[in-house]
Amino acid sequence: MDKFWLQSYPEGVPAEIDFTQYDSLVQLLEESFRKYADRHAYVCMDKRITYGEVDALSEKLGAWLQSTGMQKGARVALMMPNVLQYPIAIAAVLRAGYVVVNVNPLYKPRELQHQLQDSGAEAIIILENFATTLEKVISSTKVKHVVVATMGDMLGGLKGTIVNFVVRHIKKMVPAFSLPQAVSFNDVLVQASNLTLQKPVLGHQDIAFLQYTGGTTGTAKGAVLTHRNIVANVLQNEAWIWPVLSKEPTDKTFNFVCALPLYHIFALTACCMLGTRLGVMNILIPNPRDIPGLVKELMKYKINLLPAVNTLYNGLLNNPDFAKVDFSELKLCNGGGMAVQKVVNDRWRAVTGVSIIEGYGLSETSPVAASNPAAATEFSGTIGLPVSSTEIKIIDTNDNEVALGEAGEIAIRGPQVMAGYWNNPVETALSMTADGFFKTGDIGIMDARGYTKIVDRKKDMILVSGFNVYPSEIESVVAAHPGVLECACIGVPDEQTGEAVKLFVVRRDPALTAEDLMGYCKEQFTGYKKPKSIEFRTELPKSNVGKILRRELRDEVKVS
Repeated sequence: MDKFWLQSYPEGVPAEIDFTQYDSLVQLLEESFRKYADRHAYVCMDKRITYGEVDALSEKLGAWLQSTGMQKGARVALMMPNVLQYPIAIAAVLRAGYVVVNVNPLYKPRELQHQLQDSGAEAIIILENFATTLEKVISSTKVKHVVVATMGDMLGGLKGTIVNFVVRHIKKMVPAFSLPQAVSFNDVLVQASNLTLQKPVLGHQDIAFLQYTGGTTGTAKGAVLTHRNIVANVLQNEAWIWPVLSKEPTDKTFNFVCALPLYHIFALTACCMLGTRLGVMNILIPNPRDIPGLVKELMKYKINLLPAVNTLYNGLLNNPDFAKVDFSELKLCNGGGMAVQKVVNDRWRAVTGVSIIEGYGLSETSPVAASNPAAATEFSGTIGLPVSSTEIKIIDTNDNEVALGEAGEIAIRGPQVMAGYWNNPVETALSMTADGFFKTGDIGIMDARGYTKIVDRKKDMILVSGFNVYPSEIESVVAAHPGVLECACIGVPDEQTGEAVKLFVVRRDPALTAEDLMGYCKEQFTGYKKPKSIEFRTELPKSNVGKILRRELRDEVKVS
């Protein structure tokens, strides 16, 4: 197809990337482990480890995993927040020739059971805080090998002991559990001292990750991400941000803020994998919902890159101490996971001096498929351009491409697009066009420059008297009201119009009334778009990365 958007590419960004320069993701990681051996790779709770240490520790852990007798391609689940053991475990599983199954540590037993059963995981590395959940379901899974980590494992000596005591006995964050087969993380490393990692032969088509997705809209499906998929997306991301990186000294070590959870594809690729490629120091934040705690961590460093979702940026801006953070070295802020609102971007730029660069992707695309230019200073209100080696087209319900400027479903083709859904050929077939484009379920419009604006999710669209109403438009405008902190809207049944717009709002100004907001909306929207009802909340339901979940609001309305 005609990649007309290339004419809009920033200088220095290539049209194509060469993912064949690496046989596997392991080759890419090991190259960086050697190249940056003496650099700090991760810091968590003030404890730093180098790339050389990640290399040595992941090799030990990988050798131990192999000693269990698991065959190449076996699935190993990881169920931890952002602690030092996590990136070590990811590297270990991959280097041993296994498949990483990332698990949200906040999962309930039913959700964990589904993911372990569906993936066929034979081993799990889990933080003790969540072991009680595993205990409830392990007997119904194939998991035979359990490694239990603690918050203090990597902190060493007295500090590690104190942290574990506080977590277990003062904060009481570790419910009682019984897993007789479990081995502690540190004991595994001791047991592995005399073991040797056997390096498996890995290629582009070998599976690296089963990244589960779709849990907010139904039964979670495992997106099969190969070594080729992740290598390609790491190189695509590197190429895309090169116009910013190239202005810095070649020997500079960047500080990345990893507040998004590593079990989410955004942080996994943008922080862990791209960070390793660039030799950065990743600042791991175990609990990003603790905004005051996050701000305290940010104050300790000169941060260079901070990827986040709109709600996290907004949360930081509303913390009174955030403006005291040193932004003098901040180079890049990537927004994804949900739409970046203009009001949040404008406030963020006013405080930090840097705009939020909105991009777009999904678990199925490893994740990045499109982005605004890394050096952009103006808010575009779009997801930007297709990244290198990527094609995007807008299609109708029959998979035919629509004319430029018309709305349709966003479809993506490129080396970062998944191999399919794990053990789910029906869903895989439904998600792909005949010519190999992945159908995202998002409605978008592409302009003549190649920039795409997301209108909304197919399933979130509201139909009022035959007119399409897109929640993201309503939310963006309402969020600009000075009395509004957060908002979301859904469609609710209406006898006269079929559906009507219902708005949920978290106030910034306690004095804000529904009448005030209705008056504001009347000035901003044509009649059919105007909310018919407004409900104030103290908080809105959110996903593990802070994305507001409209589905949960819809479910509440159905029940009531």
